[in-house]
Amino acid sequence: MQLNTLTPAKGSVKSNYRRGRGQGSGGGGTATRGHKGAQSRSGHSKKRGFEGGQMPLQRRVPKFGFKNINRVEYTGVNLDAIQRIAEAQNLTEITLETLIKNGLASKNDLVKILGRGELKSKVNINVHAFTATAKAAIEAKGGVATAI
Repeated sequence: MQLNTLTPAKGSVKSNYRRGRGQGSGGGGTATRGHKGAQSRSGHSKKRGFEGGQMPLQRRVPKFGFKNINRVEYTGVNLDAIQRIAEAQNLTEITLETLIKNGLASKNDLVKILGRGELKSKVNINVHAFTATAKAAIEAKGGVATAI
């Protein structure tokens, strides 16, 4: 290897092309921006969704539906999942902490007990809400359904 044969890696050195510095530079006059129009002006940036003056998609497509900002979103836990936990850990009291520990809910979730499956043992449950069928099934086995 000799010093006179050293060259930078391919693609690592960019040529310094100076735009708008007179006709002799090859990029004078319009500074390679073409003639007139929005893109030739300084400070130009296209709006999001701009389609060259054609009516943009978000204005062509009609609006529909409605999102209720006051909606309360619950995480559903079915009775069969409650029964599985109660059997596996030999529990009679199911709380929000129990459900979080077993991965059925997150700590910020509101939990609602749903009626799928059946209970085989007496279980007391303390969560945010119950469906009518779930509450009836819990109380039929002698358990207590308490809403927090």
